[in-house]
Parts: sequence; C-alpha cells; structure tokens
Amino acid sequence: MILCLVPETIYTTNFMTAPFIREATLQDTALILDFINALAVYEKLAHEVETNEQMIAETLFWGNPKAHCLICEIDGQPVGFALYFFNYSTWKGRYGIYLEDLFVSPEHRGKGAGKALLVHIAGIAVANKCGRFEWSVLDWNTPSIEFYKSLGARPMHGWDIYRVDGEALEDLANK
Repeated sequence: MILCLVPETIYTTNFMTAPFIREATLQDTALILDFINALAVYEKLAHEVETNEQMIAETLFWGNPKAHCLICEIDGQPVGFALYFFNYSTWKGRYGIYLEDLFVSPEHRGKGAGKALLVHIAGIAVANKCGRFEWSVLDWNTPSIEFYKSLGARPMHGWDIYRVDGEALEDLANK
C-alpha cells in the first residue's frame, strides 16, 4: 500500500501487480496437481481425480505433449492455471482451442487472473488462426457462467457432451 499526497487530498492506492501469465514447466508439476485437486473439490468431483505428479510430468512435459498448461501469477505468487489443447473443426476447416480446465484460487478471484488466462489463450488462438475457442462449464456454476458471458462467450444450446471412458472405452475399442 502506498500513501499518495495530492494537494488537499490524501488517499491510498494498492498497487497490485497485474496478473502475469507464463508457460508451465516441469518444476510446476506439483503445483498443477494442487490446482487440479482444488478445481475438483470446487466442482464436487474430487472422487474422480486419478492423476498424479508422474502422469502430469509425462503428459505435459515429456516427449511430444498434446496439451499445454499456463500458470497465472500475481505479485510472483501462482494463483491459477489453465490447461488447453488444439482441436480441429471440419466445418471451419481450421484448428480451434479447447480449454480443458481453468482455475483461480478462491482468495485471488476478482483480481483479473481468470480474465488474463482467457485473454492469453484467445491471443494464442488468434495467432494460430484458430476458428474458435471453447470450453465446458457445469450448469450449476453460475458465477463462472456469468463471468464467461461478460467476456462475450455464449452457450451452445442444443449440444450435449457425450463421453466414453473406463471399461466402456475398453469395450468400444475391442468391438
């Protein structure tokens, strides 16, 4: 906090550093897992987390990773992350970006971290001539839905997500 003196006025200003976005590194593996677990708790899905540090290291940082992770810092402290990957739209004939996860620690929400992460990924999409940038949000997550709408995002009415995983995925692969 800095005290500013202006003739006949005394006021205080909190000069918080703007959110800083950086690519995650192998050294961030434990941090990423912490963010994943915190997101899972927030989404009431902690029981579904199967990953660990080794799996994160192998899939995000070794060989030829298919997904990308960003870390948001404020005043040098990690406050959130976003994980995304490129997909393809046959209708647009162009790549797109799918945001798999975005999470900002509750105590740091409202400071621009989530917006900074989304703006950064939108910039990556534009730089790569992507046709779209999309993600899913739980239907009960009103604060996130309102936040996304405030940035110009819109729901895709009429589309439902389908998933095959676990034993059903194994069964399908063996048909």
